[in-house]
Amino acid sequence: MKLLKYLPLVFILSLFLSCNSKKSDVPVVGFVDAFEDATIAQARDGFTDALKKSGFSEDQHTVKIEYRNAQGDIPTLTQIVNQFVSEKVDLMGTCTTLSTVSALQKTKTIPIFAMVSPTPERMNVISSTGEAPGNLFGAVEELYYIDTSFNIIPKLLKPKGGKLVIGMIYNQSEPQSADAMNRIKSLANKANVTLIALPLNSSADAQLVTKSLLSKNIDAFFANPDNTVFASFETILKSCNQANVPIFTSEAGLVKRGAVAAFGADIYQWGYQAGEQAAQFLKTHKTDGLKWEMVKVRKRVYNPEAAKKYNITVPLNFEAVK
Repeated sequence: MKLLKYLPLVFILSLFLSCNSKKSDVPVVGFVDAFEDATIAQARDGFTDALKKSGFSEDQHTVKIEYRNAQGDIPTLTQIVNQFVSEKVDLMGTCTTLSTVSALQKTKTIPIFAMVSPTPERMNVISSTGEAPGNLFGAVEELYYIDTSFNIIPKLLKPKGGKLVIGMIYNQSEPQSADAMNRIKSLANKANVTLIALPLNSSADAQLVTKSLLSKNIDAFFANPDNTVFASFETILKSCNQANVPIFTSEAGLVKRGAVAAFGADIYQWGYQAGEQAAQFLKTHKTDGLKWEMVKVRKRVYNPEAAKKYNITVPLNFEAVK
């Protein structure tokens, strides 16, 4: 009789456990940023806005986005990716090269929607048969757009001496950064410009290396596509402004932060483009018709305050940043 007394309670408890053991129908997106940066953060905004426009909103409980930031620490980045893989998230959004490469190394099945990352060749993720990973999607970038960004400097700036001298720093352990440096070196030779490039390994070295570069009497600083440059841009900007050296770049987001001008991808739109692909996958649960693609939105932008400070007249086809 006592057992019968507790049967309703047992039934309710078992029903509760049964309901909670079922997998939620709400898709889970694992989003990983390699490091903290105001410019790079715009990609995540674009990505989530694209999902929301397609009906996948955390506010409406139609998607769950698990966001993690490795804060520039590689072991932490690996741990984050491993966690997403073990949780079997529906897809991963990866921001910057390190995040994308780390994800590709850990899973061949979970779809990866990359942004602020270079082509598979630049990431060195091509197989021995010459194919990109089958689970790589999103938007990537090639290096040729750097040509326009770099070649505008001799047109806008007069050298202090007989020949224009441009300085840059690069992370030798970052393939994208090293590739960019080699391309810029070739551009400098063709434009009869002296290029001084100094290596660094982390953003902690940025101030010291930048001041060393400025001591070589450069006419301009070129901020190349480099995670270390993004993370330490304010430090670089302060040193360059103190030395009265303008900064040019290939990254539109850095113009908002104080560089003079750029021709490059709009970081928000870059994330949005990857988010549109991710939304299509969430709608269909299939990758049919999806593939990694080149970033579509590039802008010619300038910073009015920086241009005024250095008395630089920017061409009419450049748009002022707000």
